[in-house]
Amino acid sequence: MKYLLVGLVFTIGGFFGYGQKHFSIIGSVYDADTKDLLPDVIVKLSQNISRTNAGGSFVINNLAPGSYTIQFEKLNYEIQIASFGLADRDINVSIYLDKAATKIDEVKISQSSKERLARESSAVTYEVTKDYLDQNRENTLMQSLQNLPGIQAMGIGVGQSKPMIRGLGFNRVVVSQNGIKHEAQQWGSDHGLEIDQHDAGSIQIVKGPASLLYGSDALGGVIDLRPFSVPYSNGMVGSVQLLAESNNNLLGTTVGMQAQKDRWLYRTRFTVNDYGDFKVPADKIIYENYVFDLSDKHLRNTAGTEKDMSFSFGYADSSFKTETFLSNYNAKNGFFANAHGLEVRTSSIDYDHSDRDVHYPYHTVNHFKMINNSTFIFDHHELRLNVGFQNNIREEHTESVAHGYMPKPAGTLDRRYVKNTFTADLRDEMKFTSKHSIIFGVNAEYQNNGIDGWGFLIPSYDRFTAGVYAYDKLEIHNNLFLHSGLRYDLGMISTESYYDWYPSLVGSDMAYLQRASDSKFKFNNISAVAGLSYIRNKTNYKINIGKSFRIPLASELSSNGVNYHMFRYEKGNQDLKAETSYQLDAEASYDDGKLGLSLTPFINYFDNYIYLNPIANYFETLQVYEYTQNKVFRAGGEISAEYRPFKKLGIEATAAYVYSRQTNGLKKGFTLPFSPPLRALFSVNYLFNNIWFLQDLRLKTDFRFSGKQNNIVPPERTTDGYGVLDVALAAIIRVFKEHHPTIRLKINNLFNQKYFDHLSFYRLIEVPQPGRNASISLTIPF
Repeated sequence: MKYLLVGLVFTIGGFFGYGQKHFSIIGSVYDADTKDLLPDVIVKLSQNISRTNAGGSFVINNLAPGSYTIQFEKLNYEIQIASFGLADRDINVSIYLDKAATKIDEVKISQSSKERLARESSAVTYEVTKDYLDQNRENTLMQSLQNLPGIQAMGIGVGQSKPMIRGLGFNRVVVSQNGIKHEAQQWGSDHGLEIDQHDAGSIQIVKGPASLLYGSDALGGVIDLRPFSVPYSNGMVGSVQLLAESNNNLLGTTVGMQAQKDRWLYRTRFTVNDYGDFKVPADKIIYENYVFDLSDKHLRNTAGTEKDMSFSFGYADSSFKTETFLSNYNAKNGFFANAHGLEVRTSSIDYDHSDRDVHYPYHTVNHFKMINNSTFIFDHHELRLNVGFQNNIREEHTESVAHGYMPKPAGTLDRRYVKNTFTADLRDEMKFTSKHSIIFGVNAEYQNNGIDGWGFLIPSYDRFTAGVYAYDKLEIHNNLFLHSGLRYDLGMISTESYYDWYPSLVGSDMAYLQRASDSKFKFNNISAVAGLSYIRNKTNYKINIGKSFRIPLASELSSNGVNYHMFRYEKGNQDLKAETSYQLDAEASYDDGKLGLSLTPFINYFDNYIYLNPIANYFETLQVYEYTQNKVFRAGGEISAEYRPFKKLGIEATAAYVYSRQTNGLKKGFTLPFSPPLRALFSVNYLFNNIWFLQDLRLKTDFRFSGKQNNIVPPERTTDGYGVLDVALAAIIRVFKEHHPTIRLKINNLFNQKYFDHLSFYRLIEVPQPGRNASISLTIPF
């Protein structure tokens, strides 16, 4: 199947050619103040990039006659957008860049095509640039994004985290990579995001319902990862990054490269991370009334490794583009030894022998992806076809211990999940005029998930979903845009029966308990959206109302077992209906280059929100949680202010808040589990004068504040508020004639404060967040 898809795409591509005469844009880029030529300036045309050479010059070849908009970008300089027309000869141009005003918000506000489209959209949409990612890089993708207002990371130690947008996570947020929805075992709180964060060139974030274009599961928002751009003209660009951290003794490296030869383009990346047990500012923890001492403050058995690779190849001309992406993510992570039940009390493993080894319990995950993006460009419409295959294998290993009626099993394989996902997305954007376009689309996804091991939580299942939609965009008058759309979805799930491999006492007899049955479920629903966006000079206004829905997961319908990672027994509910959500979003923003303001409120109502509800029953010593549905009202939003009094100084403050209430059921009046508290960020960024061989030396301080979370659902516990200071220093090292390295030093939790994050996986057993962490990274471009 993998090779068939690749062959099919390139067979189609072979029928397309292009014989028109081509010309070149030749130019030089200067510092606007000093008039010095600038090397290493990114020259971006559409999805393709090149860089100025050591002499500040660039050339873009193979351009057909027409108009072109080129973006010039260099760290610590303002983005310059220029348009050129090619008629019957090559042209020479000169570009002058101004020093940046130390802008530190989550997006670069400019008039390039992506940013302009974001302003025209009625949805609350942000473009996260490569510069932001480089300057805010943490251990995981979501930790790198968590300083953005409304974005949270559900922490699973240091090496893993899950995305949350405005308090919604798991399968209510879609993570898309290269046009295909990432599908793994994201239903579990202990399952991280199997994506190499270094493999994202830019990211688009949509806050609020986005089911219309992305289908079921996107009712909370979307995190859309895009690849790095490739050089437009023949050539190659890339970088090597070395990373070390003190808290968990992490050592890592990532090497990436993008190249183009004639009309063929290539990308590749290799990433390796190896880390030990992370440290917390505590000497002991208490779990189920047992006190566990921590050796040298290490959270034993939280070490791990990550090995990632990706490669893509493609072909592009003016009327056709195709690219195939191959990637593989592999990781092995330990779980805190004292968190997987109390068996560790009788274990013979010396967990404190080394802080880098991984013992039981641990999990391994391997995620393989093959994706193809093909675009066919016609006179008045653009046809896009994305197809993908994903294979996710996740295993949980633990020491074999007898539980209840279960005898001591053979081997260490507790659970194994093997998930295969096939995805296809076809959309056609028809442009009737320069002010009116409609997107027609259809997408489908098939999943097969098999299980193995002596433990049981969810059954094997098949899942099929398909949807058809239309999305209309109309410029009504003078930068006033109307957006509307309608979508119909169908979903089917079938689960397989499962019986325990050992007998249990049922009444007065011993019998093999049935945990799951052969069942079939069918769901269908309609999604809709309507919104307005108005751009007036430096101000942008948006309002958007949407209806989204989500098909229940197999785990929500049919789980029936102990989730040791969450310290509870989980039971599914086969009477669940599809979730439906109604949401009103608004945005008002202003930016004059010196002052930036943004307000993004929302109101959200669920007809039948699905969540795990604790009941009075117990299994052994663990409380039973059962999936249920209630009506839920949510409201909140984000506010940000940014002030740049002069070019070398930038000051930013942001805050985000979510209010949730169940409006019926046994927990009427309570909030939802894992509801984020009030969060705020205050940042200061200062650009120093050049010092010897250090250029563009920047100091950035972030003070992260979280309010106390008293608004909980019993038996959830309250969480105290906290404030944490992070400090970072970065500079370009000018020791070579070209390809200047960048060094970055950062200290997280500068004062080694002990605090608890309400969204942390380990908070459930009173484990605090990681202590002070000093990191250093060196990025060498080539």
